[in-house]
Amino acid sequence: MTAASDLEEKQDPSGSSRSIRRLLERRWLVVVLALMFTGLGAALTGVLFKLGIKVLGAWRLELLADLPAWAVLPGLGATGGLVSGLLVSRLAPSAGGSGITHIMGFLKHRAVPMGLKVGLVKLIAGIVAIGSGFPLGPEGPAVQMGGSVAWQLARWLRAPAAFRRVLVAAGGGAGIAAVFHAPIGGFFYAIEELLHSVRPVVMLLAIVTTFLADAWADVLGLAGLSTGGGGLNTGLGFQLEKEYEPLVSFLPIDLGYLIGLGVVVGVLAELYCRYVLAMQKQGHRWFGDRLVLRMVISGALLGGVYACLPSAFHNLEGLQDLIGDGKADIPMALGTFVVLFFSTGLAAASGAPGGLFFPMLTLGGAIGLACGIWVEALTGHVPSTYVFAGMGAFVASCSRTPITAMFLAFALTKNLLVLKPILVACLASFLIARLFDHRSIYERQMGLEFLEEDHLQAENERRAFQPPKPQSDKDEPDPEDHNP
Repeated sequence: MTAASDLEEKQDPSGSSRSIRRLLERRWLVVVLALMFTGLGAALTGVLFKLGIKVLGAWRLELLADLPAWAVLPGLGATGGLVSGLLVSRLAPSAGGSGITHIMGFLKHRAVPMGLKVGLVKLIAGIVAIGSGFPLGPEGPAVQMGGSVAWQLARWLRAPAAFRRVLVAAGGGAGIAAVFHAPIGGFFYAIEELLHSVRPVVMLLAIVTTFLADAWADVLGLAGLSTGGGGLNTGLGFQLEKEYEPLVSFLPIDLGYLIGLGVVVGVLAELYCRYVLAMQKQGHRWFGDRLVLRMVISGALLGGVYACLPSAFHNLEGLQDLIGDGKADIPMALGTFVVLFFSTGLAAASGAPGGLFFPMLTLGGAIGLACGIWVEALTGHVPSTYVFAGMGAFVASCSRTPITAMFLAFALTKNLLVLKPILVACLASFLIARLFDHRSIYERQMGLEFLEEDHLQAENERRAFQPPKPQSDKDEPDPEDHNP
């Protein structure tokens, strides 16, 4: 795992495939162990992350049941920002933010800190931040934690650089598989967003790891670590986990409506991406590297905003369920979209450890629900797939990964009939979003972060090599003093 092997792999991708095949032939047991423990590590961190958020969120709701929101949410948000910010800034600065950009940077041969320490700090700091009220999701941290576990395993096993990179990407996809119970979605995420590769040996390693992570998550759920009990039953074996069971009908006329929905979502999603990036730039401009101050102020401000909203907004998971079940009316759906649109941008700008996939799904579902109600009122036709098509379309537009988005939205229902409508909306929104910018929100975030890092590094180097100031005349010795 030397710099020379990294350079060789970067210059010759086909050579990296050959080195992985040689590893499979000569040290197949090492590969099997690496995949098994990467899946286990990604599942364990993902399940613990969701469990921690659930426990802390339940405690927050108990406080809200006894005390007014204005007395709980601002203080809890500021405290959570303080604790989470201190953990990240003092122990592992690379554990801040969503985490996806760090894994992408590593895969692009950037010098990104990796390892178990980063993963553990991400786990604890993310639980504290999201559990205290930052409106973010677990998927970004799950990608970074899974990738960090994979990197550490590859280092312990002294695997070659090419295999290490594939294992890190597979670990990131395994994190997605564990938190969403979507092994196919995690597999396509590793291929579409992280590796950009369809080489057979790479796809084999990725898909095995993501399915192992999903299976491990079910086993851990049987052990009582999963918030929903997991998909493994002692008497019945592995079962499908369905968060929602909508009544789905897909008619030929729905194709036109779904394309229209994709166009609307594609435009709104690109506006969302630009807003989040603008907020991050502004945060860096105002606070620089003062992460703790940024998170404390953001936590207090977010808590104050949510304290002024109805109680339905105090539980974001319950809010997504309200949208997913189609029980919200147009004012509630649009209100959810507006609140999450602006509050998640502020949360992302704070540098809090948390992801955007969860709010993206809710944002897309809210727009899909509102548009579906409008279509029914205007035409009498009921597009029953609009909510989940909107969810997938919003993720596809922001991440530029339509196949991944389709399977993540599908994983919420496990209904095969919903796949085609979701795919139509995802492709339409993806194509519309690419008209504005071909890069995903994570690629643009990564460019922004690396630009800031390079600027800070250049500034530090400039200060280090700055020539000393010349001495003043009064400090210079008089030449005549040395004359006899």
